[in-house]
Amino acid sequence: MRSVLEQQRQQANTLTTKLNILFVVNGALLTSLTLSRLMFIPSIFSLGEIMGFMINFTLLINAFLPRQVAISPNLEDQKFLERYLSLTPEEYHLKMMVNLVQTYKINKQRIDDVSQTLNYAAYVTLAVAFVIMLHTVAAYFLPVLQTQFF
Repeated sequence: MRSVLEQQRQQANTLTTKLNILFVVNGALLTSLTLSRLMFIPSIFSLGEIMGFMINFTLLINAFLPRQVAISPNLEDQKFLERYLSLTPEEYHLKMMVNLVQTYKINKQRIDDVSQTLNYAAYVTLAVAFVIMLHTVAAYFLPVLQTQFF
């Protein structure tokens, strides 16, 4: 059971790494867009890019915000010692197994929520990169289209 909880910690670390990568990628996209000054050209592309970045950073911040991690048993509970010291060894082991299963389920839900949020953020990042590419093509290779967006 402890190895399962260790796997959850490893999944949480992997998700933190993915979160950091998405933050860096979005920062790089935003920087390149700002340096190319494409964001300042009023167009439907600029609107899409700004909306995409707003959605994306909202998702990333939501994934970054700390969530309550379940810990069982609750050692702050004053009745903890009274309940657990009165148990037989078999009852104690059974109670601890139940606590570990409950902790696993609660933490799994938290990890799944973060994972889903990061998946959405990855898709939004891909969409923003695609809009930036289209904007670049329109601005540099098709000047006729550029004048239509003013």
